[in-house]
Amino acid sequence: MATSNNRRKFMATTFQSVGLTALGGLLWSGYSDEVKASPLVLRPPAALPEDDFLKACIKCGLCAEACVNRESNQNRDGSQRKGTLQMAKGGDHRMIGTPFFVPTDVPCYMCDDVPCVPVCPSGALDMPSILNEKKELDINKAKMGLAVVHKESCIAFWGIQCDACYRACPIMDEAITLEYQKNERTGKHAFLLPVVHSDICTGCGLCEQACVTEKPAIFVLPIEQATGVAGDHYVKGWDKKDQQRVQNANEIHTKNERSKQDASEYLNMEVEY
Repeated sequence: MATSNNRRKFMATTFQSVGLTALGGLLWSGYSDEVKASPLVLRPPAALPEDDFLKACIKCGLCAEACVNRESNQNRDGSQRKGTLQMAKGGDHRMIGTPFFVPTDVPCYMCDDVPCVPVCPSGALDMPSILNEKKELDINKAKMGLAVVHKESCIAFWGIQCDACYRACPIMDEAITLEYQKNERTGKHAFLLPVVHSDICTGCGLCEQACVTEKPAIFVLPIEQATGVAGDHYVKGWDKKDQQRVQNANEIHTKNERSKQDASEYLNMEVEY
């Protein structure tokens, strides 16, 4: 009898364990799908593309520990500044244990020695990608994201003079420049419009934090979301191949015209019998 009871308890415990494991698997699967469906996340400097980053990151937190914003440890109101990088936890809609940052809270302060990158033990932060010609770490080579200006919200496009994002940019007059435009409505004033240059912008988010509007009119998005991709059928610019194609077309056109002319002359030529 005791053996039968023990067997029933064993089977019940086993089924409970299997059920809990299955439930856990379903919950984790749902969580993973939710995270993958939320691509608007900014990673540390030199992070691999998102899918590769998630596979490589071992969630050790060393990058976040190294991120201390060495230029200053105080906010404008005198409160202690936390590091830029946070480690995702439940409810953040990001893969738990992975590093990220929110520019409106704490942007990347572009440390010269980029302390967060060399400590990464897994290669999720690709140090060679931010080395300059001298093989030195260069934070200006980082591509954390790309700043995007929402023109309808930016007060500079209303005609109000504002250069907050321009002055906050650590690569001033390169990553963000001010474009002069005449105000046709008044004829007296001018627009000074912020223009972001994608080949220079690092996505640090200092411009986003500095924006004076209640909700930033300039904000950083991951590169994949901030930029479009032209189709294979689209010819970008004009190069030697394009020139050769036109030249070939002209030669064909000239040859066809010559053939038409020769045919016309042949048809109209007088024939002696």
